[in-house]
Amino acid sequence: MTEKQKIFADEYLIDLNATRAYRAAYPNCKKNSSADAAARKLLGNTRIQQYINERLEELQSKRVANVQEVMEHLTAVLRGEIREETVVVEGIGDGCSEARIVEKQVGARDRLKAAELLGKRYSLFTEKVEVSGLDDEKAKLDDILQQMRGGG
Repeated sequence: MTEKQKIFADEYLIDLNATRAYRAAYPNCKKNSSADAAARKLLGNTRIQQYINERLEELQSKRVANVQEVMEHLTAVLRGEIREETVVVEGIGDGCSEARIVEKQVGARDRLKAAELLGKRYSLFTEKVEVSGLDDEKAKLDDILQQMRGGG
């Protein structure tokens, strides 16, 4: 892949406008129609497509949290390691007040929610349901089936 093709691909990733990307990579191209046709041809190049797909995967992995990152964040919230900023209004005298930002630990509700989400992830809170009377139900179903078959 040439340097200009790389520039084209990087420019294309900005706004997915192939014509604009082609003009950025090849500024000597004067006509819009020839830039559009050349851009479509470049997008058909397998090396350029592969480069664009790799870059898209990199960008996506940087923007989207993975499972481990989510679990680590929930654990940090649960343990009170995360701090949040909150606005506090304080009186300063003569009926005046002043707002300031204070850093504090996350609240009990947030910690409880993190514990709940982690517990769900690790199936800590599975409900056990006790079922009784299955033998009676099975006997009733057997009777009904026997009656339907004419053995009634």
